[in-house]
Amino acid sequence: METDKQAVSFLRVLGRREVLALAFGAMIGWSWVVLSSTWITSAGTLGAILAFLLGGTAMLLIGLTYAELASALPFAGGEHVYSDRALGPGASFICTWAIVLGYVSVATFEAVALPTVLDSLVPGLDKGFLWQVAGWDVYLSWVLTGVAGAIVMTLINVRGVRMAALIQSVVVLAILVVGVLFVTGAVVTGDLANLQPYLRDGIGGVSLVLVMVPFMFVGFDTIPQAAEEIDLPFREIGKVLMVSVAMAIAWYSLIVLGVGLVMDPVSLADTTVATADASARVYGETGGTILLVAGLAGIITSWNAFILGGSRALYALARAQLLPGWLGELHPRYHTPHKAVILIGVLSIIGPFFGRPALVWVVDAGGLGIVIAYALVATSFLVLRRREPELARPYRVPLGGVVGTLALLLSVGLGLLYLPGSPAALVWPQEWAIVLAWTLLGAALYGLRRKPAAE
Repeated sequence: METDKQAVSFLRVLGRREVLALAFGAMIGWSWVVLSSTWITSAGTLGAILAFLLGGTAMLLIGLTYAELASALPFAGGEHVYSDRALGPGASFICTWAIVLGYVSVATFEAVALPTVLDSLVPGLDKGFLWQVAGWDVYLSWVLTGVAGAIVMTLINVRGVRMAALIQSVVVLAILVVGVLFVTGAVVTGDLANLQPYLRDGIGGVSLVLVMVPFMFVGFDTIPQAAEEIDLPFREIGKVLMVSVAMAIAWYSLIVLGVGLVMDPVSLADTTVATADASARVYGETGGTILLVAGLAGIITSWNAFILGGSRALYALARAQLLPGWLGELHPRYHTPHKAVILIGVLSIIGPFFGRPALVWVVDAGGLGIVIAYALVATSFLVLRRREPELARPYRVPLGGVVGTLALLLSVGLGLLYLPGSPAALVWPQEWAIVLAWTLLGAALYGLRRKPAAE
């Protein structure tokens, strides 16, 4: 017999606009403001665009596997549902725990990005020196800003998906308007000479950007995580997912082009918020400030989406008895997995204590978790195509065997970029320490789970 807690269910309140805003807002975040100079100085403007086109194509193929599975199995937890059905609980735990690493990494990234952008908007935020991390001074006021942001975003997500969806839709629209104005102005006023060198350091430079692409595009998979809260025909879920990925490819490529046209190599080397500085060159100081505010809005959309998506993934694992049961409880009033939301909020608070260097560390470490999950989802797609051909698939991918195989190979290929020997390998000890700590936390929570009763 179900308990009262188990009887509480999710609310189907997300329409097409809200779902698209959820996924696209998750993918764009703040990185397009703060990391554009890193991408261009690593690979050159055209090299960085090439990396996003190549990585984006891989994400489209991977997204196709998600789109079919999300329409066929529209249940909260996305990756867990697909991998459990195809590969069993052990692989399901690895797959879902890996994607949650990506989600928590993004939430942590935003907790670090928030004081970074506010420091650009409000000079003098650095008060109360605490310590130094990798040459970066960490201040108490800086840390408290990130912690306060994490608390606010956690509370928003505890209180229900309606509020989170409304905030997401409004903020994403504002970001789109600012982004379009920036790119238009950059194309009109920019200088083609600034694009040189078009390609820097060849394949090595492109790979340095390519290794960040999975982290930049993680977010379309928040759609299947929230499948039980989406009020759309199942076929439409897959369509919206693919549109969101295409929008993100266009967004990142155009932002890189805009910054490359406006900023020369010397300026790129001296900036920490290249896209905002580029906007200031196009529209004056006010333009730079407006773009920083848009970046702040991007922090909200990404943070919001990944707390939502990550908490649903944890909820699914707990309901499958692969994590402690308390993570699978829904709030009786707000219908949210509130304890899973709070756990992600607590984990994201850690980031600000390590200062700005944590931005790159969590991007790379989280990216490895993401591609592991993508590889297992592609495998699940292929297994279910063969084992359950009769499964109703409202959004059915043409040439499924070819698409699934390419998605798997591309996921594995992206994963190899993180391993020792690659130009973009994870850095020891910081980035590997994050992966190791996450693995140990997963093992500890898995050990605390409620074992299924013996039959």
